Amino acid sequence: MASLNGSPASPAALQALALTNYGHFTTMRVEDGGVRGLALHLDRLVTDCRAVFGAELDPEWVRECVRGEAGGGRSGAFMVRVTVFDPELDLTAPDRAGRPGVLVTTRPAAGSAGRPLPALRVQRLAFCRDAPSVKHVALFGQLRLRRAARLAGFDDVLFTGADGTVSEGCTWNAGFVDEAGAVVWPEAEVLPGTTMRLLRAAGGGHATAAMTDVRLRSMRAAFATSTGFGVRALAAVDDIAFRTDDPAIGALRESYAAVPLDRL
Repeated sequence: MASLNGSPASPAALQALALTNYGHFTTMRVEDGGVRGLALHLDRLVTDCRAVFGAELDPEWVRECVRGEAGGGRSGAFMVRVTVFDPELDLTAPDRAGRPGVLVTTRPAAGSAGRPLPALRVQRLAFCRDAPSVKHVALFGQLRLRRAARLAGFDDVLFTGADGTVSEGCTWNAGFVDEAGAVVWPEAEVLPGTTMRLLRAAGGGHATAAMTDVRLRSMRAAFATSTGFGVRALAAVDDIAFRTDDPAIGALRESYAAVPLDRL
């Protein structure tokens, strides 16, 4: 099911989104009516709406729309995506955007808090997202390279800049653990993911560094972070193998699980 501004989304509205592909979104994992980092998700939508549409978005209205689609006493874990787009957007004159609408969709959640998903093997490929600080709906470039990596026998793709330094995954942030056990995030233009932000706010001596090939090969562990799966180990980046049972990754999972759920 999908709702637009609190009512069932019409085929015409969904067709407009599919044909223009202009908008932004956030994806939340709902667990028994609560969301980790709900304020961060809402703030992202407000900030990105200004960047994409030059319009103000009422976070309480967004929250009400999400409750209408994901409420009703639904138990367990599932994913909610909130997409902000203008059903009246004209491809020939996108500057004449009207009032953005709030589309809410749901889907099943992957994995569970007590059973982490299998570690990923990823391939480095050069790519930089357009407007990397915005979580926008233009996913062609990312998915094209994810497809290429999977056709090459990997599970996913890890992006690098033109100079070869690591930035982020296809739809997730990347992090690493050095020989001393410290968490190191890539120093690069990336989407500030909610899970990454929550982990960094929890403390624990996190650092940032330019993740060159030489530095990458000195790391003892690597991981991906996403609202969809929390913290997921990386088994390998190209030919570089990592520990998937590293205690630092276990500590990150515990830290994330300890983040309180905000009620919708």
